[in-house]
Amino acid sequence: MRVSRRSEVDPFIVMDVMEAARAAEAAGRHIIHMEVGQPGSGAPQAARARLAAEMEAGPLGYTVALGRPDLRAGIAALYDEWYGLSLDPARVVVTAGASGAFLLAFTALFDAGDKVGLGEPCYPSYRQILRALSLEPVGFQTTEATRFQPVPGDLSDDMAGLIVASPANPSGTMLDRGAMTGLVEACAARDISLISDEIYHGLQYEGPAVSALEISDDLYVVNSFSKYFSMTGWRLGWMVVPETHIRAVERLAQNMFICPPHAAQVAALGALSPEGRAELDGHRDTYAVNRALMLAGLARAGFDKVAPADGAFYVYADVSEHSADSLAFAAEILEKAGVSVTPGLDFDPVRGHATLRFSYARATADIEEGLARLQRFMAAR
Repeated sequence: MRVSRRSEVDPFIVMDVMEAARAAEAAGRHIIHMEVGQPGSGAPQAARARLAAEMEAGPLGYTVALGRPDLRAGIAALYDEWYGLSLDPARVVVTAGASGAFLLAFTALFDAGDKVGLGEPCYPSYRQILRALSLEPVGFQTTEATRFQPVPGDLSDDMAGLIVASPANPSGTMLDRGAMTGLVEACAARDISLISDEIYHGLQYEGPAVSALEISDDLYVVNSFSKYFSMTGWRLGWMVVPETHIRAVERLAQNMFICPPHAAQVAALGALSPEGRAELDGHRDTYAVNRALMLAGLARAGFDKVAPADGAFYVYADVSEHSADSLAFAAEILEKAGVSVTPGLDFDPVRGHATLRFSYARATADIEEGLARLQRFMAAR
């Protein structure tokens, strides 16, 4: 049986790295995980308690396609708290993870063959989802001078869209208000649809994160309960769309997903509660400690060329002085140091052979042990 050309997407290398680490653990080794982009903690207690209570009260059937109205209202309230924005809950679309949001956004905004800009390094699934939808990703190289973020000069008239992420994966860098405004205005002038990936909002350490919605309503914003809310496996995200796009997105959501996972929506309501938020802010405090440890410890190990780690929970390092093959280098680190890290090839097909991403989302004790192992490994190499 034939397969479609659309299915010929690249593998997600970090998933292969995770499998190699799992195999090492199954063989009896103790592995420190610095590869995985997920919190080491689980959903907050308030989220689990809310779900347990609703499960006892009755079955969790389908919700409406755009998500439970009380959850959409809760998400809208978050925009008032974080950014001082009065957001109509009708514009909030709850999705099956941020991945579901990207499927809906790309399908709603673009036609087959359209070109969508990506500043590299970037989250690799943008590129692969676009290809699977018969769209053309247009990668361009960002630089240290622009904090590895796109700038208006990167745009071209043949682009139908641009995806930006702040804080970014893998770099952790952020767009300040001036930089975000410049991109929003440049996209509007060229009739380029802007999608702002804000899934790491709530996890920033060098000043507040700026939402694209603070500048314009004529764009899409994607967020998720995976990162700050520590609910990766629950597969729940959301996006905010212009009022005129609500019905088009709703029709797509009805047919593609029916509705987001109901159990995850219930848990998300608990995560948004004051009790849930207090626990989650405690996780961010842990990441802040881990970040300081990571930056200092990696420098001692010889990884001192890193992107500004403004937010998220990553350090993206230039390792060109140590290796020209990040995939082989990561495999060597796993084998000899027992530390799992992510090669940069996922994020940047041009320069990723010379970069590694280190995650500091695990417990502080794990970060300390991992750094000690890396320092011993590099000293003996």
